[in-house]
Parts: sequence; C-alpha cells; structure tokens
Amino acid sequence: MSELLDILRREIGVQGPISLARYMELCLSHPQYGYYRKRDPLGQEGDFITAPEISQIFGELIGLWIVVVWQQMGRPEKTQLIELGPGRGTLMNDALRAAKIEPSFSEAIQLHLVDSSETLRKIQSKRLADYAPVWHDNLCSLPEGPMIVIANEFFDALPIRQFERGEMGWHERLVGLRDDGRLHLVLSSPTAVSTLIPEPYRNEAIGVTVEICPAAMDILSRFAAAIGCYGGAALIIDYGYDGSATGDTIQAVKRHSYCSLLETPGDTDLTAHVNFGQLIDAGTSLSTNVYGPVTQGAFLQSLGVYERAKIMMKHADECDRGKIEVALKRLVDYREMGQLFKVLAVGRKDALPPPGFQER
Repeated sequence: MSELLDILRREIGVQGPISLARYMELCLSHPQYGYYRKRDPLGQEGDFITAPEISQIFGELIGLWIVVVWQQMGRPEKTQLIELGPGRGTLMNDALRAAKIEPSFSEAIQLHLVDSSETLRKIQSKRLADYAPVWHDNLCSLPEGPMIVIANEFFDALPIRQFERGEMGWHERLVGLRDDGRLHLVLSSPTAVSTLIPEPYRNEAIGVTVEICPAAMDILSRFAAAIGCYGGAALIIDYGYDGSATGDTIQAVKRHSYCSLLETPGDTDLTAHVNFGQLIDAGTSLSTNVYGPVTQGAFLQSLGVYERAKIMMKHADECDRGKIEVALKRLVDYREMGQLFKVLAVGRKDALPPPGFQER
C-alpha cells in the first residue's frame, strides 16, 4: 500500500491532480501493487462475494443460456467463448458442466479468459484445466470469429470519471495531494470539461454529480462491432441503473464493509454502479440490437431458477435445503441482488432474441 501511495504522490506532484479514472486504474491494475494483481478478493475470507460463489445454479443457468445462443447462431463449428473477469473460474466451470447437455457444443468452443491477475489465473487453471483455456491481459489479443461473451461483475470495476455541476459550469472531480501528503478530492476548472458531459445531463441542477465510464463504452462497442461482423452475443450482469440516474456511486470495500476511498490505495476494492444507458448506446449499431436491461431476479426466473432449485432440494438433506433456499433468495429477491443487479445482452439484428429477453 505505501509503495502505491508513493507512486500516486509522485505522479500528482509532477502533473497535478489526476482523474478518478486514473486513480482507479492504478489502484486496481498497477502491475506490482494493484488490488487485483496480488490477491484472491472473493469469498467470505476476501472482500466481496459474487453470484457464482453464492450458488452453482447461477453458473448452470448461464451455461444453458450459452448453449441456446450457440444453437440460435446456427451451431458454428468454431466459436470463441470469452469471459471477462472470470474470478476463480467458478461461473465458467458450472456453466460448462451444464453445457454438456449438448455434446457438440463442447467440441465447438474455444475458451478465452480475460484476466491479468496471476493469483486468480492459477485458480482458474486448476478449475478449468479440462477446457484448455487461453488467457489474455486485455481485448487486443482475442481472436476473430463467432463469439459468446460473458461479463459478470466486470464493468463495475472499470475506471470512471466524475463530474459535478457548479455555479460556473461542470467541474471534474480529481484526486489531489495535501501539504501533509494525504490524498484528497479537488475540482477542476469548469471550462475544460463541459464538452465531456453527455448531452442528457448538461442542464442538470447545481450540485448534481454525473459519472461516465469511457472504458466500458469502448469495450462494449468493440464487442458489438465483432458480433455484428462474425455473429454471436454478449451477456452483461452487474449492479447499476438504467441510465436516468445521477449521483456519486464510487465505493471502496474491504472485508465486505465500506471504507475510505483514498486512505489505503491498492488495498481495497473500488467499484461504481454501471450506467446501463451508456452501455445501450455503446452496444447498439446498424447490425446489432441491445436487449434489456432486466433485473437479475426476472432474468434468472425466466431461465428456470426456481425449477432448478426444486430439483436440487429433492436430493438434499435438511441442512443443504436450507442453504439452497438462502442462496436462492440472495440471487433473486428484490431486497438482495435481484433488483439492484441488471442484465443486458447484445446480439445481431438478424438473430433471435436471446433467452430471458424474448418477450421484451
């Protein structure tokens, strides 16, 4: 932590205050001291837990979704199955186990994992050894061709920029340095950033905060272009809002509790709510449609989450049945992950709507 803080101090000292996007990038992805580069952050012993770690049902339903999408694509003999931010490989392991219901699918896919964490890659390599995954540090080395892309809790960790409306116009929130060496938030000049504010937000009231995520829009527009050209689909599951909301959503989490954003850089998870409205804009093109967002609860119910849970309960003892019920509630209930988490898909215009979006 002290090493990364020194790096931040030097950079700010040389060039002045830096954007929150730059701060998040260094804190999460610095080659030596970044949060994701040096630890396994998942699970009860880590800092947060994701849906695949809560219940195997989540990954199994995603696996069946993938198979149906592949069938809708015309069963291409060579398909790139890509997961962004695969964590421990739990989701993909459960998904590919469920996908064995269609043997020809297993023969057609080539598994690609986009993850720069050496710690997590070691876990993924053990869990997914049977599927011969290929790892990528970023999107640049992914192969061309028909693809199915899965991104569960990936976009919330991409760097954001924050803007605040003041009396003289829009200011960007930046990370600066106090005289005592501590980090703090400062505001930029209003003249430099007004053109960066998306059109729908430019006339917001004084005091309103707007967030944009250039990285998210760039990534999804790239995948939309590839899907439009070669065929396929992308599935994005994350917590966020439909695009009409404003406000400060960036947060730091450690040991499942919120903590200071600037106190321990590189030692806490930093995330922000995903603006699905911006993703819709990025994923829509002349050759692609965007479906959703729908709530995670509604999406999983449409895929048969309750039916799968009932089957599991038939073969479980009383203790395990209780665990299944608790996990199911956490995934689906509107007071848990069911409402806050949203699901969005991108597909070709000449393809059928993917599962979970047929009636929307």
